[in-house]
Formats: sequence, structure tokens, C-alpha cells
Amino acid sequence: MSIDLTDPIFNDEAAAWKHFEAIRWPDGPVCPHCGVVNSADPIIGKTARHGLYRCRECVKQFTATVGTVYERSHIPMHKWLLATHLMCASKKGISAHQLFRSLGFGSYRTAWFMAHRIREAMRPDDLSPLGGSGKTVEADETFIGRLPDVPKQRHGYAHKNVVLTLVERGGSARSWHVDTTTVATLIPIIRANVARETAMMTDQASWYKNLNKDGDFASHDSVDHSKEEYIRRDGERMIGTNTVEGYYSIFKRGMKGVYQHCGEKHLHRYLAEFDFRYSNRIKLGINDTERAALALKGAEGKRLTYRQPREAA
Repeated sequence: MSIDLTDPIFNDEAAAWKHFEAIRWPDGPVCPHCGVVNSADPIIGKTARHGLYRCRECVKQFTATVGTVYERSHIPMHKWLLATHLMCASKKGISAHQLFRSLGFGSYRTAWFMAHRIREAMRPDDLSPLGGSGKTVEADETFIGRLPDVPKQRHGYAHKNVVLTLVERGGSARSWHVDTTTVATLIPIIRANVARETAMMTDQASWYKNLNKDGDFASHDSVDHSKEEYIRRDGERMIGTNTVEGYYSIFKRGMKGVYQHCGEKHLHRYLAEFDFRYSNRIKLGINDTERAALALKGAEGKRLTYRQPREAA
């Protein structure tokens, strides 16, 4: 199902609030002050804000945005919904400048901060191990951007940010911005985020050499890219890292073609955005509308209050 931009939730504030409340409160309004469910009355009047309720028990006022990344925002709810849908439906992302132009904001900074709040909502709450019995997880790393105050190297990647990604075949992706590609850095992350019953696939980078030394996984196979080996068959099994490399192809096209620049301190949120879209993609039976609803649901219990640095993009 594609996005219907004529839907009232994208241009009518009352419809937008009703849509958000239905996602946030499927069983009725929940008072963030006393926790009582479905015991609140809407405050209606010429000066009343959209979505404002008064709890019958503690008599305090609240809206559905309290306790979410949207709290204390002055941006109309219908613009929040449209921005969220656009970011969820854009395979390679949508720039803050594009949001600024499309949504008619007063400043680019508003669109920039808005996009980061939505990325925070995309950050996963479920960090249960990937893989499992009969499943395969591919691990790989890539290098992107520039580290501040580090001169560009003629050879190697010492001047770039390091990203580690785990992708479960037919499932989710999970990425980290890490300091180095050392055994001490990468292996503990992999062991903490992949189930022991999983078949692991990597390339022949030295840091993966002893990945299964202690029998932490069902198996560990690798391909040698230096010999132009990218995939091979072992009976019914396909050994290779094409799945995680496919993830990186989308990630890099987005980061270089859409966002173009990303400060080191913000990279983890861009990774959360690309992980979210990949983990909730069409091939898993999740359409654009459902993906946006998941992002709206993910706004619960999260806040983002930092200010935009002047050099951010």
C-alpha cells in the first residue's frame, strides 16, 4: 500500500490527532501522570489545543505526545505524520532540506531536528538476539564519512568512521558505529547480539578468524574476496555475505546521494533509520503505511533534546 497524500491525516489537524491517538492509545487515553486508562475527557473550546485531555482521577491535563519524541513540539501533528511517512517510505532516506521545502517550515533547523526525532523513534526497542536454530546471520563492516581532525589517508581507512552490521537472512538488520575493527571491539558485539544456534557468515577479515573458536555458534563459514570469491555452495547452503553487502549498498547510496554529510556524533541515528526500514521492508510483508505506524508507535518513551550544531547537515 503506497502513501495517499490526500489522506486527511496529512492536512487536517483533528484527523491527524485522532490517527496518532489511535496508535498511541489503542485502549483509550492513558494519563501519563497517574497511569489510569480510559478515564479522561477531551478539553473542547476555542482556546483549547488539539488533543488535550483532562484526567478524571488526578485532574491533570495531557496529550498523546507526552512521553514521546513529539513532546513540547510546536509543529502541527499533521506535519509530523507526513514527515514520518515520507521518511519511512523513502528507501534511501529524505534530506532535511527536502522536508524543509515540502512541508513549508520556517527554518531548515526545524526540519533537521524533526528528522532526528523521527530517527530516534525508529531506534529499536527489541534487542533480542538475531538468528536462531536453522537461521543464518551475515556480519560485515564498512567505512564511511570522515573523522574530525584526522588527516585523509592515502591508503587505508584510518580517517573514516567504522560501521559494523549484522543481517539475518530473511530478517532484520542491526548496525553499530564502532571505534575500530579489532577482535576486542567486534567479537563481543556479535556474540551479544546473535543466538548461539545461528550459522554465521563473514568474509576472511582477520578479526573474524576465531569468531567460532569457542563454539559460540552452530557454524562459521567465510568467503575470500581477495580471490574474487563472493558466494559458493555447500550442498543446500549458500555461503557468502551478499545480503549484508546489499544492505550496505542501500545505506551508502542514501548517505552519499541523499544526506551527503553526517557528523560522527549523529551517525548512530542514521544507522537506526536504515536498520528500521530494512527490518520492516516489503519483503517481510510490511507496507509503507504499516512501517510509518511502527515508527509512530516507537516514539513512546523516547526524548531528544539536543540542539543542532551549526556545522551539521
